[in-house]
Amino acid sequence: MTAAVLTFIATATLLIVAPGPDSLLVARNVFRGGRRGGIGTAAGTLTGLSAWSVAAALGLSALLAASRVGYDALRVAGGIYLIWLGVQSLRSRGTVIPQTDSPSEHTIRPGLGRAYLSGVVSNVLNPKIGVFFVAFLPGFIPEGAPIVATAALLGALFVAETGVWLAVLVWLVGRGAGWLSRRGVQRWLERVTGVVLIGFGVRLVAEAH
Repeated sequence: MTAAVLTFIATATLLIVAPGPDSLLVARNVFRGGRRGGIGTAAGTLTGLSAWSVAAALGLSALLAASRVGYDALRVAGGIYLIWLGVQSLRSRGTVIPQTDSPSEHTIRPGLGRAYLSGVVSNVLNPKIGVFFVAFLPGFIPEGAPIVATAALLGALFVAETGVWLAVLVWLVGRGAGWLSRRGVQRWLERVTGVVLIGFGVRLVAEAH
């Protein structure tokens, strides 16, 4: 069991740090709202990922993997959402990144809530995550081990690893806040981010089941 868990952790690490919509969205919201924006988005991402993990452990996401209609509907919705986020980035003129962690409640709460919601929606509307859990986790469950309990453990480890990576990502991107606060730099970053988000969205919509 220990060997299976260690192998899973090593493999999951490689998958988590690979560039994807979740990491890109977290970085984007650090650009736009400082570290709080990135933390809010990361929290939303982990909420969505936890929901998928629980669903996979209970076997619910296996039904999604077997249902072409359900999979395609969620896939298209998720792709459209990513495209919408990308368009919003392309239309942005750049906003100054807050250099303080103590703005007033009236300025921080709405942005934090939107950042959190964007992380939840982006993750929940990506059916590939549910299918990933169904296809990936079983390969690391040792023969004879309790399936539900082991799947829940591996799912929790995956969520925890993702949380660590997103925290590191927020810190790394936030370290460049002084340079990134320049409006011209932010406009360039918004456009690059927008193009990549649209690319992820189009790929998700066009991808065959």
